[in-house]
Amino acid sequence: MNQIISFFLSVYLVLAAIPGAVMGTGENRAALRTQWQILSGGIWAHRDAEYDIIIVAGQSNAGGCGVGPVENEYIPTDLVQLMPQKPNFLGGFQIERAAENRRSSDRLPEGNIGLIFARAYIENGLLEPGRKILILKAAAGGTGFLKGDWGLNDFYYLNMLEMIKTALALNESNRVKAVLWHQGEGEALYRATEEQQIANLTALVNGVREQCGDLDLPFMAGNLVEEWWTSDPEACLPVIDGTRAVCANAGRAAFIESDGLTSNYQAVGEVNGGGPDIIHFSREALYIFGQRYFEAYQDIIAG
Repeated sequence: MNQIISFFLSVYLVLAAIPGAVMGTGENRAALRTQWQILSGGIWAHRDAEYDIIIVAGQSNAGGCGVGPVENEYIPTDLVQLMPQKPNFLGGFQIERAAENRRSSDRLPEGNIGLIFARAYIENGLLEPGRKILILKAAAGGTGFLKGDWGLNDFYYLNMLEMIKTALALNESNRVKAVLWHQGEGEALYRATEEQQIANLTALVNGVREQCGDLDLPFMAGNLVEEWWTSDPEACLPVIDGTRAVCANAGRAAFIESDGLTSNYQAVGEVNGGGPDIIHFSREALYIFGQRYFEAYQDIIAG
């Protein structure tokens, strides 16, 4: 009953603000939109939490599709929360305890670089007492620049910005600490040139940093699955080299190599008759990759 009352109170407060927002500036309307996303998602309950925010964006390998056994399995904790990429049916973002995906009860969980990064962040003493981590899981499988997903006027990019605004508006002490990016498979399949990759990714890096109010925000991007990109280097190397160049010239940024990291096919063979999945990192590989991302982050903030 209390939840129902709180919901209708939230709706009343938003509706009461609409006349002023409509008569006001676009900035006021944007602020109202952010408040609606907070209230209709129920995340107003998290307004007292103080978050170090980690953005995880790109396509499926950023979202986490790796299967197979691992050592030192990730254990969910209240210190690490997650905002999923998709809002609820009212358009509000939500916050939940971060955990690995599990597509069905008979399958092992799927690895995620963001979770391993967050665990290392805590274990290495970077999370101050009284604070928590909030992972913004903005990644979406099969997306890319050339497909019209991550450009500055495209849905997934703009949705990521809304996630950032919503998370920062929850508490004035919330701060974005890092961007973990993994994407490029789609660009390789569409035969992107190195120049296209540099232009598109540079625009994204600059845009995210501006949205976060930190032009030196650490940005990290990773290489593609070794087994996959070496099977078609002509298509993949322009994208890889473009991403590497952006990281080399973007200030506090790093390119994370994927040498020796296995694909799902190398780790477990064919899964449920789905054929040899060599485009996705295995779960074990994502655990190692997440640690590599964190070690690169340590180097960035130490410099």
